[in-house]
Amino acid sequence: MDIATIIGLLAGTALVLGAILLGGSILPFINIPSLMITVGGSASALLINFSLARVLSVLSVLKNCFFVKLPDANDVIEQFAEYAKVARRDGLLALEKKLDEIDDKFMKRGLELVVGGNSREELASMLETEIVYIEHRHENGKKILDSMAAAAPAFGMIGTLIGLVQMLRTLDDPSQIGVGMATALLTTLYGAVIANLFCIPLAGKLEMRSQQEIMIRELMMSGLGSLVDGHAPPVVTERLCAFLSTSNRPESSVQAA
Repeated sequence: MDIATIIGLLAGTALVLGAILLGGSILPFINIPSLMITVGGSASALLINFSLARVLSVLSVLKNCFFVKLPDANDVIEQFAEYAKVARRDGLLALEKKLDEIDDKFMKRGLELVVGGNSREELASMLETEIVYIEHRHENGKKILDSMAAAAPAFGMIGTLIGLVQMLRTLDDPSQIGVGMATALLTTLYGAVIANLFCIPLAGKLEMRSQQEIMIRELMMSGLGSLVDGHAPPVVTERLCAFLSTSNRPESSVQAA
């Protein structure tokens, strides 16, 4: 679980609510017409811009913001070093016994291709296609969040204009001015909070998580290619450590470098 995302969302929400409560009751900040305009309008814009299936699919992609499923890069490098030892000692077919130990689907499929005797070019072609579609799914999720981040403040402004029109129409009745003013101001507030506290940060986290996953998948693909080429374990380790910064590399690799 990504604690930073949860802490950020909870802290941001608590700070906004705390600032409201320090000034009095929260009830004046709850306005149903403003929510209808901002939240309902933004959701409607998403459905116009994207298909229903794509909008619903963003829920599964958003899980990547809260849960980290990726294996650690150093663990993957150690894993490939061990596989290289087995392959050089007993041959690539001996790696078939390792398949049941692998939980990561991408890694398992790649090792199956290696054991199946596929060439490095065939291996790269099939795995690169899978990486492209992983990146495509993440990009779709980010696009939807970016669209929501753009739509929410825009509908907040629409709500502000609606509220101002209502207020100007009732200038002769002071008791009705407050209703229009509340709608005008709260729609802007709702739009700003939705965009800047939720949508934009989550889109950024999704982009970062996508980059991390692509890096891990490319590292795995390089390691699988090294197994096909029959590289020695130290060579495999050095090749894969190139994906990491010097400070994140295993100590033995840093000393060798």
